[in-house]
Amino acid sequence: MNETIISVVGNVATQPVYRELATGPSARFRMAVTSRYLDREKNVWTDGHTNFFTVWANRQLATNTAASLNVGDPVVVQGRLKVRTEVREGQQSWTSADIDAVAIGHDLARGTSAFRRTKQGEALTPGTGAPSQPEPNWETPAAEPAAQQQREPVAVT
Repeated sequence: MNETIISVVGNVATQPVYRELATGPSARFRMAVTSRYLDREKNVWTDGHTNFFTVWANRQLATNTAASLNVGDPVVVQGRLKVRTEVREGQQSWTSADIDAVAIGHDLARGTSAFRRTKQGEALTPGTGAPSQPEPNWETPAAEPAAQQQREPVAVT
């Protein structure tokens, strides 16, 4: 089957909307993609036309999307392009471009991101970016009882 697979780079334009459906989790958000070009007369970069896409994510990608993305975040989305044209209430035709996402990630060319792997079946709380239970801090050792804190002197030779 022929499908149009695209990769787009842009910004999250709306807060992701997360839903639990009978078929599994689903999330959607709008993405703004603005072209930029060099205006040779003024020798400055100028914004061109902005395209808006509705990005759809399903299953674990939906859960992770809702927990990780906020308005304004720079993102890279890869997925199947679906363009629909409809006539609404007898008016002029209306066209929308949707992306059925396969992969979504922060654009590291424009900032940093801290990756946190989810375990299978682990639920993230959508919109918070945090697991439902806090992850233990493995960097800080547990405090030892006072009796065990006594150490033998170290001889320096």
